[in-house]
Amino acid sequence: MEPAAGYRIAAPDRAAPGADPAPARRLGAVVLGLAMLATAMQAGRAARRAPRQAAAPPAGPEPGPARLLDASAALLGGSVLLDSAVEHYRASFENPGMFTPLLSSLATALAGAAGAASGALRPRLAHDGIYATALAVGAAGSGFHVYNVARRPGGLNWMNLFYAAPLGAPAALSLAGLLGLAAQRLRERPAGAAPRLLGLSAARLLSALTGIGLAGTAAEVGLLHFRGAFQNPFMWLPVSVAPVAALLMAGAATGPAGKKRRFTRAWLGLTGALGIGGIGFHAYGVSRQMGGWRNTRQNLLSGPPLSAPPSFSALALAGYAALALLDRESAQGARP
Repeated sequence: MEPAAGYRIAAPDRAAPGADPAPARRLGAVVLGLAMLATAMQAGRAARRAPRQAAAPPAGPEPGPARLLDASAALLGGSVLLDSAVEHYRASFENPGMFTPLLSSLATALAGAAGAASGALRPRLAHDGIYATALAVGAAGSGFHVYNVARRPGGLNWMNLFYAAPLGAPAALSLAGLLGLAAQRLRERPAGAAPRLLGLSAARLLSALTGIGLAGTAAEVGLLHFRGAFQNPFMWLPVSVAPVAALLMAGAATGPAGKKRRFTRAWLGLTGALGIGGIGFHAYGVSRQMGGWRNTRQNLLSGPPLSAPPSFSALALAGYAALALLDRESAQGARP
């Protein structure tokens, strides 16, 4: 939701000052190579195991929440794919590691879409590896982005936070990996067993994770909309709606299990709609750049990112999955 025309055109080049030093580029090449190897191994496993497991029924009682989590991972992965493609193209892919999130997010989006489209137990090792790779690539990307900010003149200051590599962007890929891994664990639960992750209540853990994701996304959007001076009143929506959703999910993580939480569900619906509507506002922002959509090649790079708002919709899906699990946990606790 950054509809003002031209304000990003005058922004400093994100690739400045100069290219990454040789050690950073070599490290980026190593990360890319490892991600390519991991993705190739998982693709091979999926090709070998898919014919045997494609028709397998769900292993546990959680196909609905698991599919929601897969859909969330797919949507987050797709958002990262498009956003990193645009941003890293603008930086001329000066570091080979800049290709890594494209590869990992594409694999994550495909794996999540496959899991969301089918209630069957997908090839576990293949998807686990893809999601675990996304988690690792996101963590590595965070390190590269922190380095990009720190090596600029002035280090960690507002100018560099505005125009250097966004610190929160790689975390979206890690979050997609975590949600995908959670979906796989839910599918493995035996019938009748209480869903648990890492020895904790799956419902509460996922509620907390969703709340953290919403808070982090709102913080990054707030930083960028502050950079855009909130020139359109609608730019206040994501920094007001999403934080409330984050607080509601924190309440779901810590509150009583038997609560209906109708307001929380309604607010998550509003948050999901915000992600869809945000695409329209960002498209309007692109149209207001010089030349509008006729100058697509430049304005998609300099205008508000079309791929960013769907992250709110993805996290809303994860929130619905967490609340569904919380309802089941409450129902199981109420049984005699």
